[in-house]
Amino acid sequence: MRKTLWDYVYTAILVLIYVFLMSPILLVVLMSFSGGEFLALPMEGVSLRWFETLFANSRFYDAAAHSFRLALVSALVNGVIGTLAAIYVAHFASPRLANPLRVLMVGPLLVPEILTAIALLFFFFEIGIGNQYSVAIQVGHIVVTFPYVFLNVASALFNFDRSQEEAARSLGAGRWLTFRRITLPAIKPGLITGCLFAFVISFDIFNISLLLKSVGNNTLPLELFDYLRFNFDPTAAAVATVSIFITFVAVLIVDRTVGLRSLRF
Repeated sequence: MRKTLWDYVYTAILVLIYVFLMSPILLVVLMSFSGGEFLALPMEGVSLRWFETLFANSRFYDAAAHSFRLALVSALVNGVIGTLAAIYVAHFASPRLANPLRVLMVGPLLVPEILTAIALLFFFFEIGIGNQYSVAIQVGHIVVTFPYVFLNVASALFNFDRSQEEAARSLGAGRWLTFRRITLPAIKPGLITGCLFAFVISFDIFNISLLLKSVGNNTLPLELFDYLRFNFDPTAAAVATVSIFITFVAVLIVDRTVGLRSLRF
């Protein structure tokens, strides 16, 4: 078919949108290789010195490890409770109860993150835990990232034909065997997508971590924030580049294990 003027305009708009979204990321990665003393353009040569500074800084290493643990636990816990919640809402909740439950489950997305952090902070102080232990910040990360798993698994269940489960049950399969052999493979794309989102979002959460962290246990975003208060060198860009790399590796692992095509509904 012959392209019209609107086809070219539409393509140009898409290209501009992608350039707008990708330019900040590419700029940060580029600045991390700067040879200058400060974050500035144009760059003063090319160097790996800021990555050496980053890896020699044990505080950044400890903060990255702490963020990774929080994100991994959040993804695993939400993979379980988010799947159970989605199955209940999609298959067992009454029609009158299903919609209110959906709104309740996605509540952390509707409420500003800072308000959720303040509410959790008050709650933990009321029950006597406060923010002295890592359980507070871990619960905060789980609460905020829960909707991502719930929504993705619920979307997979919405398009799932339950007659396959009924057929398996009629052939003698129990509930657990039916779930493991029929339901779980069907919702696997949504489950993997949700857990991936939960991991990435948890790794970069700022407000929840700021209010609920215990003393001396900074996450990577908080450590970077503290660093930028007193320093403005390309080490900050190197930290951001490492964070981008971790996200890229997470997506690559999914692509190599289950394939990104399987994430399409």
